[in-house]
Amino acid sequence: MSLAPWRSLIARALHRNRSLPYARYVQLATVRPDGKPANRTIVFRGFLEETDHLKFVTDDRSEKTQQIADCPWGEVCWYFPNTREQFRIAGKLKIVDRADETLQKARQQAWQDMSEAARVQFAWASPGQARADLETFSPPIPSQSDPLPQFCLLLLEPIAVDHLELRGDPQNRHQYHFNQGTWRVESVNP
Repeated sequence: MSLAPWRSLIARALHRNRSLPYARYVQLATVRPDGKPANRTIVFRGFLEETDHLKFVTDDRSEKTQQIADCPWGEVCWYFPNTREQFRIAGKLKIVDRADETLQKARQQAWQDMSEAARVQFAWASPGQARADLETFSPPIPSQSDPLPQFCLLLLEPIAVDHLELRGDPQNRHQYHFNQGTWRVESVNP
């Protein structure tokens, strides 16, 4: 499989912004059951091997997992300050939980690749619930090899990418659309 034409642009942006730890943060928008948008910041964890699927992680107790179950469409917005580039990536979201046998290896690898501090957050009290006692936030350190049951890999399978370069006069903007197995690119007005 050949990689999408926008992948090299993201790789370049990540490299040129590597001095900024927050350059791996993206904003993910989903849809609430009432049709209103929900947006939050999540951490980009790379691409699923031999695909264009973006990897993130989530807790199956979070609101976003139910939102994705109700409506699997989402979009990330990613801004790179050093290069002044924005990527908006829309597509279908997939939750890989402990029941998904086909992607367990990828789920386990995502767990193992996280820091101990990130893994321990999955042992905290349920997100979005009334504030728990302070000792709830000092659980035993989870195993590095075995993901906690509530840990999920979150995949975004892109179907559209909008790349805006904010440098230049005029600025440059390209839109990529996936249709029938191929990516099409179009230059558009910024």
